[in-house]
Amino acid sequence: MDLNGPALPPRPVAQSQSEMSELILPNDTNTLGNLLGGRLMNFIDLVGAMAAFRHARSHVVTASMEHIDFIAPVHVGDLLILKSSVNRAFKTSMEVGVKVWVENALAGTHHHVASAYLTFVAIDPQGRRVPVPPLQTETADEKRRFEDAGRRREIREAEARRRHIPKFQPART
Repeated sequence: MDLNGPALPPRPVAQSQSEMSELILPNDTNTLGNLLGGRLMNFIDLVGAMAAFRHARSHVVTASMEHIDFIAPVHVGDLLILKSSVNRAFKTSMEVGVKVWVENALAGTHHHVASAYLTFVAIDPQGRRVPVPPLQTETADEKRRFEDAGRRREIREAEARRRHIPKFQPART
C-alpha cells in the first residue's frame, strides 16, 4: 500500500477518546491485596488501543509503552477508571496518553493512580503499515499534548539510534 496516497481528513481528538472501568478483584492482586503492575499495564494497553483504533479506523498494534508512572496503589474492591486519547498522529503511528484514576463510589471522589504513553502502529489485515489521519487539536490542552508528543518522539528516536534499535515492524500474516 502506498503510504503517500490521498491525504486523509483530520480527525478531532474527541473522536478517539476512550474510557473503561474495572472493578479490582482478588485475582488481579498480589498477596497484599494491591493491583499487580502487569495487570494495570494490560488495562492501559487495552484502553490505549481503543483510542488508536478509533482514530485510525484500522487494526492497530502496540509498538511501545514508552513511559508509565505508578503513582499510588490500587486495592481489591477499588473501581478503576482509565481514560485515553490520541496525543499525536504521525504517518502510520500514533502516541496515545492514558490516565488512570481510582473512584471511591461511596464518597464520590477520584484520585489519580497512574499515567502512561504508548505508541500504536496502524496495520492492514496482512500486517502492513497503513497511513493514519492527522490529528485535529482544538483545545489548549490538546495542543500542549500534541507538542509534548513531538518532543517525546524526537527523544525516543534519538535513543533508538543510540542503542541501534530497529524501527518497529509489524508481523506479516
